[in-house]
Amino acid sequence: MTLPLAPLAPFWLAVPSLMLAQPPATDRPAPQVFSTAAVAADHQLASEAGAEILRLGGNAVDAAVATSLTLSVVRPESCGIGGGGFMIINLVNDPKHGNVTVALNYREECPAAVGPDFFTTPQGYAQKPPSSITGGAAVAIPGTIAGLCTALDTYGTLDRATVFAPAIRAAEQGFLADAHYIGSSKSIAARRDKFFERSKLRLPHELAGNSSAIPALGQRITNPDHARALKLIAQDGPAAFYSGAIADAIVASSSVSGGVLTHEDLRSYQVQTLQPMTIQFRGRTILTMPPPSSGGIVMAETFGILERRQNDLDVAIARGPSSPQFLHLFAEAMQHGFADRANWLGGGADQPGPGSPLARLLTPQYLDARAATIDLNRTLTPDAYGSSPQANRQLPTDGGTSHFSVVDSRGGVVSCTETINLEFGSLVMVDGFGFILNNQMDDFTTEAGKPNAFGLIQSAANSPSPGRRPLSSMTPMIALDASGTVDLVAGAAGGPRIISATMQSALNVMLFSMSAEDALASPRIHHQWMPKVLFAEPGILESPAAGELQKLGHIMKPAPQAAAQLIRRTPQGWNAASDARKGGKPAGF
Repeated sequence: MTLPLAPLAPFWLAVPSLMLAQPPATDRPAPQVFSTAAVAADHQLASEAGAEILRLGGNAVDAAVATSLTLSVVRPESCGIGGGGFMIINLVNDPKHGNVTVALNYREECPAAVGPDFFTTPQGYAQKPPSSITGGAAVAIPGTIAGLCTALDTYGTLDRATVFAPAIRAAEQGFLADAHYIGSSKSIAARRDKFFERSKLRLPHELAGNSSAIPALGQRITNPDHARALKLIAQDGPAAFYSGAIADAIVASSSVSGGVLTHEDLRSYQVQTLQPMTIQFRGRTILTMPPPSSGGIVMAETFGILERRQNDLDVAIARGPSSPQFLHLFAEAMQHGFADRANWLGGGADQPGPGSPLARLLTPQYLDARAATIDLNRTLTPDAYGSSPQANRQLPTDGGTSHFSVVDSRGGVVSCTETINLEFGSLVMVDGFGFILNNQMDDFTTEAGKPNAFGLIQSAANSPSPGRRPLSSMTPMIALDASGTVDLVAGAAGGPRIISATMQSALNVMLFSMSAEDALASPRIHHQWMPKVLFAEPGILESPAAGELQKLGHIMKPAPQAAAQLIRRTPQGWNAASDARKGGKPAGF
C-alpha cells in the first residue's frame, strides 16, 4: 500500500541530490570473499578461532561457540562468560540436525533478592555512579555459558574439548593489546580508581603483576585464570560454572562489592529456546530476536513504515544512502520505533503474539497510521511519535557488547550478539577465574522516569523483579531471499545504536547493493526518539546533507556509532567484513 504524501511538495524535488561523497576506493579494503565458509568478529583471533573449527568440519554453531569463548578472552571489555546474549541459528541440510531455525535467549536474569524498588533505596541511587552500574549489585545472573553449552549440545557437532581449545589457547598464550582494548582501559581507569572499594577490579593485563594500568600497544596479555575456568567448563559442562568452585567465586566476588547474587540464583538459570521473529521487507524474510530484545520490534516497525512509503523510499534510494532524502525518511521511521520501544516494551518473555500489547505495534493498520504521519518537509515534535518529551541527554561511548556472524560450508548460519553491558561491565572480576561480571541490572528501569546509561527512557514494564530479563537492544539478524537462501548475516555492538547500525548495514546491502566492506564503512546516523537529537558521524555532519537535514528541523550532534559485523552472499562465495570502528578482521576459507 502506498500512502498519500504530505500536502506540501517534498523538499527534495526542489534541490539537487546531495549524496555524500564516499571515501576513495583506495582508502577501503577490497572485498574479501571466502568460497566456502566465513566468520566476522570484532577481533581477529576470535574470527580465526571460528574458522579453525569450521576447517575441522564443525558447523556454524560449533564455530560460533568457539568464537564467543575466544572473544571472552580477547575482548574482556566487551563481552565474556560473565555476561549474556542472543543467538539466531539457521542450519541448512546439516548432516546431524537437518534444517533448524531457532533463537536462543541467554540474556542475564534478575536475582531473587532484587525487586522494583531495590535501586531507589539508599544502597542504590544514593551512590554515584549508581549501584546498578558499578559493583556487585549491578550484576545480573550470567547466561553466556548456559547459552553456549545449550547451543553446542543441541545443535553442534563437535565435543566441548575441541570447541573450547582455541579460547583456552588464547588465554594461555595471550593476545596483543590493540587500540580498542587500550582505549577501553583508559576510559575506565578513572571510574575504576574512584570506586575500587566497590568493584575490586583488576583488568586482565594487570593480573600478571608486571603491567601498568594502561598497557602498551602490542603488549601481550595472558590470562591463565580464565584458561582455568574454561578448562573446568570444557570438562564438566555448565555445571562447572553454575555450581562448584566457579559459582563460589562468582557469589563471593559479587557479594564483597555489594551484590546479592546467590548460589540458588545461579543454579536456577535456564536458557529460553524461542522462534525467531520474522519480518518481511522488499522480498526478503528477516529473522531476528523477539523480546526481551527490543531490536526486532524496532526493526520491524521501522522497516514496515519504510515499506509503506515505498514510492518515497525509491526516490530516496535513487539519491543515495547518505543523501538527506534517505536519512530523513529513515530517521523519521526509526523515531516511531524507538518511541514505541520506550512506551510499550519491557523485559521478560513478552512476545508480540495474539493478545499481547506488542502485537498492536506490528499490525498493518498501526504501521499504516505511523507511516502516514511522516512529513517529507520536516521532523515532528516528540509527542507526534507517541509520547511526551524528556530531557536531552548525550549518548555515552559503549564498548560492552560484541557481535559476530558465522556461515558454514553448507550455508548454515549463526548471528550472535553478547554483552556485559558497559565497558568492563560492573568492574567486578571473579577472583581466581579471570573474567568480569556484567552490570546488566542497569538495563532495567531502575528509577522510574529517568534515563539509563544510554539515555533511554524505559517503561515500568521493564522494572526489575526476580527471574526477569531486562529489555535489550541487541539485534542479531539473518536475511533470506525469496527462495529461503541466506542472503546476509549481520548485527552490531554499541547500546541502542546496535539497532540503527544493524539496520543501516543491512539496508546498505539490500537497497544499495554495497559490498560488506562498504556497507560497514558508510557513515551512519542514530535517532532514538529521546533525546530529540539526530546523532551522526563526521562523514554526514561535514557534508551538505547536514545543512539540509537541519532545515527540516533535525538537531544534529556528533556521536560514535556501533560496530557491526556482516557477511553477505555473492556468486563467488561469502563476502565477510568486520567493522573498522572496532578493529576486527574476518577469517574463512
